[in-house]
Amino acid sequence: MTDSTQTMSDTQLRLKALLTLKKELGIADTLRFLARVHQKSTKYVEISHQIYAEQQLNEIFARVKQNWQG
Repeated sequence: MTDSTQTMSDTQLRLKALLTLKKELGIADTLRFLARVHQKSTKYVEISHQIYAEQQLNEIFARVKQNWQG
């Protein structure tokens, strides 16, 4: 383990992991993964607040519109 990992709080570690998953998998697959790992309902609102905290609403909607398959 690196020194920076040892000094991270559980919350910091969880947030870093979520952001890494989101970056690599995208939001939908990150949430699918979390649901499968825990095999229980996810705290979607709490997770969403963490994932979208630094994003503007218009950015989120633009990405949704771009990826819409309906």
